[in-house]
Amino acid sequence: MTAKSVRPYHEPAGGWGALKALSEALLVQRVPLKGAATLSRMNQPDGFDCPGCAWPDPKHTSSFEFCENGGKAIAWETTSKRCTPEFFAEHTVTELASWNDHDLEMVGRLTHPMAYDAVSDRYLPVEWSDAFDMIGRELRALPDPNMAEFYTSGRTSNEAAFLYQLFVREYGTNNFPDCSNMCHEATSVGLPYSLGVGKGTVLLEDFDKTDCIFIFGQNPGTNSPRMMTSLRNAARRGASIISFNPFRERALERFQAPQSPVEMITLSSTTISSKLFQVRVGGDVAVLKGIMKILVEADEAARAAEQPEILDWDFIRGHTVGVEALIDDLKRTQWPDIERQSGLTREDMEYAAGAYMKVERAILVYGMGITQHWRGANNVQQIANLALLRGNVGRDGAGVCPVRGHSNVQGDRTVGITEAPKADFLERLEQRFGFKPPAAPGHNVVTALEAMIRGEVKAFFAMGGNFAAAIPDWQATQAALGKLDLTVHVSTKLNRSHLIHGRAALILPCLGRTEIDVQASGPQSITVEDSMSMVHASGGRNKPASEHLRSEVAIVAGVAKATLGERTVVDWDGFLGDYDRIRDAIEAVFPIFQGYNARIRVPGGFHLTSTARERVWATPSGKANFLVFPGCGEDPPQSDPDFLWLTTIRSHDQYNTTLYSMSDRYRGVFGQRDVVFLNEYELKRRGLADGDRVDLITASTDGAERIVRNFRVVAYSFPTGCCAAYYPETNPLVPLYAYDPLSFTPSYKGVPVRLVRFPWNSCRVVDVALRYRRGGRSAANPPGRRPAA
Repeated sequence: MTAKSVRPYHEPAGGWGALKALSEALLVQRVPLKGAATLSRMNQPDGFDCPGCAWPDPKHTSSFEFCENGGKAIAWETTSKRCTPEFFAEHTVTELASWNDHDLEMVGRLTHPMAYDAVSDRYLPVEWSDAFDMIGRELRALPDPNMAEFYTSGRTSNEAAFLYQLFVREYGTNNFPDCSNMCHEATSVGLPYSLGVGKGTVLLEDFDKTDCIFIFGQNPGTNSPRMMTSLRNAARRGASIISFNPFRERALERFQAPQSPVEMITLSSTTISSKLFQVRVGGDVAVLKGIMKILVEADEAARAAEQPEILDWDFIRGHTVGVEALIDDLKRTQWPDIERQSGLTREDMEYAAGAYMKVERAILVYGMGITQHWRGANNVQQIANLALLRGNVGRDGAGVCPVRGHSNVQGDRTVGITEAPKADFLERLEQRFGFKPPAAPGHNVVTALEAMIRGEVKAFFAMGGNFAAAIPDWQATQAALGKLDLTVHVSTKLNRSHLIHGRAALILPCLGRTEIDVQASGPQSITVEDSMSMVHASGGRNKPASEHLRSEVAIVAGVAKATLGERTVVDWDGFLGDYDRIRDAIEAVFPIFQGYNARIRVPGGFHLTSTARERVWATPSGKANFLVFPGCGEDPPQSDPDFLWLTTIRSHDQYNTTLYSMSDRYRGVFGQRDVVFLNEYELKRRGLADGDRVDLITASTDGAERIVRNFRVVAYSFPTGCCAAYYPETNPLVPLYAYDPLSFTPSYKGVPVRLVRFPWNSCRVVDVALRYRRGGRSAANPPGRRPAA
């Protein structure tokens, strides 16, 4: 294991550092040759889709269509290490629960279906048929189907996700907590009110045509490294790239392209951001309002001087409503409030506005730094406002670009994974299959967890992911998971969620994205949808890690048959035998997939049309809507100067909750993850020094103690009033009540915390919580569920 240290990392993102890290990952997983051969087939027209991020593939691929983190995902999946029944026989669940997350997943690929045995406190091997029968018995025994939750990870294919929602709706519930609920649900909810679609409006080729790129709350070098090729190419041809991020992320500064022989040989790199502004945590909307305020003032001055208009009034008048209310709000918003909330100066925002108003085509990119806030959906709508003011929607080289995380999180939603289904979708489902699907809204992640805590849920089934680690407020939520009657996880690797289990618990091992899936009609391909609504086929070529693995489709079909029995109206065996039949059914239910099977056989796949890209606005008004954001705060106000706004972050050697190592190369942190970043001023103000140990305590408003202990302080360039630490380690600090009332996205990127030197008297936590309750400062906790959007 790497020795613990904190030291500067001076190299650019990518380059030789990335190649070295990837080589080390292949060696650690003992697959240097197999892994390298597998990488050559990743993101290729006749290969498989990267199981990591959802960044799209270029139309004309090279032989090098993978990045460092995608390569690590492949090393992680193709590993020669195995998690066998013999391993489980040697370790109790209680013992395994004491291991860290990295060590759990490093055991290797799961090889057999396993069932929990309470007497021995171990997982024991079980036959597939017995596992399916157990699930069927438990689900049929529930008095109400709404007492079960059916979670979906973003890696689930379109085919598996469609069958999954079909099974669950025939079972009788719309309880679909989904990983999207925890990341880009604010996009799915916020953008339809603005643009009529819950997805982005750009294609990959727009990055080759744009004059300007704004990046808000996104760290592409870690979260979607293949995006760096597009950013590098744009920067080298002279496009302005303006980045807003609390960190000076290395990839936003400079990038060395591994695909460029010149840069690799000369050790040179490309400057990415024309300007990189370190905005405060929760300060992006203040920046957006400041830029829009400058645009409005400049437009009024230009028109008064009879000069060309700054705003695109032809577009605004012809395609939008609500601009008058927006302009009125911007005029009433005061510069001291904008500067205080954003952490930037008016001059900073004038620079950004100047770059934006000079160009004809601009792309506005954003990530979870925008969505994972108390007002995440409103935040997204302000990005849409900025795009609309200059007509940057429905134009080549321009548009709104939310960067999704997991490789098919967007596709799962497209094929029916939603807790709030629309009536027309349910009607088409009934017409195609002949059963009456439930119409009442089901649970999302937050409402599912609330129902578990109340004791209203008895069963939890997860298609992938690491739910117990990803959720907020562990003290309450993990305890609730442990009280369920049944927990089932479809997985490729051992993870934390398997150890926080119900009375009956199953681990069902599935094929990975890289592996051959053979069914009755022969080898099968699955399909995925990327961040830009491109749908394409993916077919594994590697031998499965174990003969006992089953595809996600096979597992869903097996569970459905065992649960529904003779009352099912679905031909599960027919779907399992030939995935083309699943795609035919998807096309029948979702006409947007017209010609599905033929179109995925074209290299590169096809695009699911975005109405907003065509300037057709699927909103009640029939036009795009400017929407007002009152004030500048993305999170509830906190007036106590002792508290900092914590943002949870991903390390460079991490994908979601999967930890490839304990290091974070670009930020210079090695061999450890229990660290908190804050600047020298905040350290001095608290009497702390780099290397000190502290506890982090949430400013809770419900009297509950939320604390993580003994974190190392790291002095780092970061905005005043803020700090950062890794998730999932700091997810216990995120209260379940702290979520966006529109999208129910937890506020992982805005948590008020206090730092206290470690060790100390924990009784003081209660004093802190009570003081905040008496002060009346409370995060929103709206009742009810999100309506269908």
